[in-house]
Amino acid sequence: MRLGRLAALGLLVPALAHAERPSGVCIEVNLDFLPTDALQIVAWIEQPSGTYVDTLYITQKTGRFGMGNRPGRADFNTGSLMGDTFPYGRRDQTFPVWAHRHGHEFPLVVFQNGDDDNLSHPFAQSSPEDPPPYCRPIQPTEMEFDAGTCASAAFTDKGMFSMFSDERSLYPPRSDLQRRPEDSPSVDLFRATNPFDSVSRATPLGGVPATASWAAPQRVDFGSYVLFVETSKTYDFNLIYNDTTFPSPTGIPWAEYGMAWRGQPSVVYSVPFTIAMTETSASTDAYIGYSDPGGQTGTLHPPDSTITTTTPGSGASRMQLVSDNGSMYRVRVRVKPDFDATAPAAAEAPELTNLTGTTATIAFPAPGDDGTAGMVTGYEIRVRAGGPITAENFADATPIATLVTPVEPGSQQRVDLTGLLPETDYSVGIRPYDNCFNQGPLTVVSFTTPLRQTAEVDWCFVATAAYGSVLANDVTMLRRFRDSVLESSVFGEVAILTYYTFGPSAAGLISESELLRASARAALSPIISWIRGLAY
Repeated sequence: MRLGRLAALGLLVPALAHAERPSGVCIEVNLDFLPTDALQIVAWIEQPSGTYVDTLYITQKTGRFGMGNRPGRADFNTGSLMGDTFPYGRRDQTFPVWAHRHGHEFPLVVFQNGDDDNLSHPFAQSSPEDPPPYCRPIQPTEMEFDAGTCASAAFTDKGMFSMFSDERSLYPPRSDLQRRPEDSPSVDLFRATNPFDSVSRATPLGGVPATASWAAPQRVDFGSYVLFVETSKTYDFNLIYNDTTFPSPTGIPWAEYGMAWRGQPSVVYSVPFTIAMTETSASTDAYIGYSDPGGQTGTLHPPDSTITTTTPGSGASRMQLVSDNGSMYRVRVRVKPDFDATAPAAAEAPELTNLTGTTATIAFPAPGDDGTAGMVTGYEIRVRAGGPITAENFADATPIATLVTPVEPGSQQRVDLTGLLPETDYSVGIRPYDNCFNQGPLTVVSFTTPLRQTAEVDWCFVATAAYGSVLANDVTMLRRFRDSVLESSVFGEVAILTYYTFGPSAAGLISESELLRASARAALSPIISWIRGLAY
C-alpha cells in the first residue's frame, strides 16, 4: 500500500518538530489535481495538531460570490445542471468541514424585507446582476434554454446583514458588488468582511489538470503540515442521497422553480506534507471522509458505503486519478523552497488596443520574473469603476474573471476585459508576481467606454438620453419594467415595438439639447414614481 493511501486513511508518520524558517527563504506550496465537471473546491492547511493555518484555494462561487451566505432558505432549489446558478438560498452545506475549521464568523445575510421564504422581492430593493454570477430563477422546462448562460437579465435583492447578533454564518458574503441605490448599505461592508476573495478562483474545467499555488507567509515555519481538499457538487445523486430521500421544499412560494440539488455531501481528501529546505512531494489516491449532509456541524465521517466510489465524477471520485511515475494520485502537494528576493518588473507601456461599450483589450510587453529576466508566474489584475485605482485601494478593487496566461518577457501580453458598461470611467490595475509571490510595481490604465453601436443598443433610448448615462438608477428601473412587465402582454409587446421604431431618433434629438433632456426627465418622472411603488 502506497504512503499516499496510508496518509489518507489517517495512518500518519510521526510529525516533524517545527523549526524557524530562515529569513529570505520563500516557500511555494503547489496543489495538483484533475477535477471533474462542476465542482466546488476549497483547500486549506492545518498543523498535525489540527490548528488551522490558512486557506490557499477556494472556487469563487463560494469564496467571492457568497454562495454559502446569501439571502433565502438553504433548501431553495437551484437552476443549472452545471452548478448553483440561482441567486438565492444560502448553501451552508457546501464546505461544512472547512467552514467549521477556518475560525472566521460573519453576520448572516438576509433579504432586505425580511422574507427569506420568498423568491419574489420588491423592485426597489433589487439591482441587476452585472456581470451575472447568478441567473434568474427558472422552471425546469426552461433549463435547456437558460441554464448556465444567464441569457435573461437577473435583478436580485443582494440582501443585508441581519440585525440580530445571534444570526451568524461560517461562510463569507459576496465581495464582487459595488452598491447601487437599490442595495442595502450593508453591501458596502460585504467585501471588507470577506478574507477569502484573494484566493478565490474560477471553477476549474473538468478533465483539465489544475494547479493552485500558495506562498507560505514568513510565520509558517519548517515542519509537518496537512493539506485538506473538500469538494462538493450539485445533483451528485446516488441511492442514499437523491431528490427522493432529500426532496425539494414544499409549502413555500415559488417551489415550482428549479430542481432539487440535494445529493451526496462534500468529500474530503487529506495529504500530510513537509516544509523544509529541500523540495518535497506527497499525495493521496483516496478520500478521508465526508461531511455532515445538512452542514450543521463540521464532523468528518469516515468512508462508508453511502458514498459512491466507482463512478467517475461522483462522490469520492470527484477528483480523477492521475498517473505519476508508476503511482496514482487524486491530490498531490509539491513544496518548493526558493531564495528569490527579486520582484518582477512593472508592466510598462500599456496600450488600449480595443475598446467598445462593453469590452476592452490592454496590451503591454511582458515583464520578467526577476526584473526583466525569466517569465512571471502570473498577474493580479483588478478593475474599478468611477474612480482611480491606487496602491492603497488596489486590494479592494474587483479582480477580473478572465484568465491571463503569462508569455515570455518582451512578448506582447494581452488582457481582455468583458462585462463593462457603456459610458463609464474605468481604472485597471496590473501587478505581476513571481513564483515566490514577490509582487512587481503597480501599473494603472484608465479609460472611458464609449456608447454602444446602434446595432447593439438594447437600452431604454429616451431615458438614457434624458439622464445622460445607462448607469442612472431610473434608467435601470425603466429597463427592468420593460423586460419583466411589458414583454408579458400583447399590449406591452406592441408598445415596445413602437418604442424601438421611434425611440432612437427621439433619443438623438433629446441628447443634443439640455432643455429637451430636462423636459424628458420631467415627462418620465410620474412613470418612474409609479413603477417605484410596484413590487413584482
